Amino acid sequence: MAAEETPIPFRDLSRQHAPIADELMAAVAAVVDAQAFILGATVAEFEAAMAKYLGARHVFGVANGTDALDLSLRLLDLKPGDEVITSPFTFFATAGAIHNAGGRPVFVDIDPRTFNVDPHAIADAITERTRAIVAVHLFGQMAAMGPILELATGRGITLIEDAAQAIGARTSIDGQWRSAGTIGTLGCFSFYPTKNLGAWGDGGLVVTDDDALAERLSSLRVHGHGRGALSYQHDEVGINSRLDAVQAAVLTVKLRHLDGWIESRRAKAAFYDRRLAGIAGGGVATPPAEADRFHVYHLYTIRAARRDELKAHLAERGIGAGVYYPVCLHQQPCFSHLEYREGEFPGAERAAREVLSLPLFAELTTAELERVVAALEEFHTG
Repeated sequence: MAAEETPIPFRDLSRQHAPIADELMAAVAAVVDAQAFILGATVAEFEAAMAKYLGARHVFGVANGTDALDLSLRLLDLKPGDEVITSPFTFFATAGAIHNAGGRPVFVDIDPRTFNVDPHAIADAITERTRAIVAVHLFGQMAAMGPILELATGRGITLIEDAAQAIGARTSIDGQWRSAGTIGTLGCFSFYPTKNLGAWGDGGLVVTDDDALAERLSSLRVHGHGRGALSYQHDEVGINSRLDAVQAAVLTVKLRHLDGWIESRRAKAAFYDRRLAGIAGGGVATPPAEADRFHVYHLYTIRAARRDELKAHLAERGIGAGVYYPVCLHQQPCFSHLEYREGEFPGAERAAREVLSLPLFAELTTAELERVVAALEEFHTG
């Protein structure tokens, strides 16, 4: 890196914060003045805004994205031996929640184009013990929900969407555009600070159109608290997973800016697509956006045959980059009892060796984008 050049961060939350700082501080100050910090009117306001944004019937703010998955899976009342199909190429929480809810994770390989689970692989993995499918919308592009939904409904299997990285993403099903998280029986979101819609700490959301499941969810997130006359009656054992009002206030403000941020991310992704086309196929592959899906680019993830060397090359030039994810879930020591073998999911394992996420956030400048592209071109031309 030249001495006069400023490092380019992988992400920079401070640039997002500065233009809306006054809005955010006013919203948080209102919570402090009200001295109402857990659930309450501020959380209800955010839940209503999210329900409108997503087009969902029921929306529940919870403590984090992992709890969103855990609570959704708890609703299935899984028994020993019950199977839940998902991807081995995702964040650990997806399979961890299946395990913690009492299910057995069943991994299937991915579509190498989108990094999302392959519907054909799902079909091959369904058995009489399959209770659910958790479809992950990785990096901001939705999985192939049309065929996955058809599989689930045709077999009476619950479909859960892990939309932690896909707030605002959409897909076309039967000619109708539908939002991530609203197609399956349950949809799960994370508001971890680095997400496209990020809180000032942890936060999550569960979405459903099912009235009965919504009734249970409202209870399970507060220790299984009943709705009867006895204020300390507990109909079942739940967990303590409540979105706090400070996070809800922050998210309500940020939600008003989300679509603008997404458009900026998409424009920067298109810049990368155009400028990297010359080296695509020469050791680098850019992430394709499928025609029937609206990609929100939580991450702009390329494939690179010499990934680790390229990452080091970028670091030497002051350019941040990330690897999501270097180890597949079926290779994690804690899942060794599932007895999956090396090479069983070649698409996922190859992705883990090749993926590299480039700097991408709404406030990234054109000059910074040019530097990233120049560094990639330098690496591949010598």
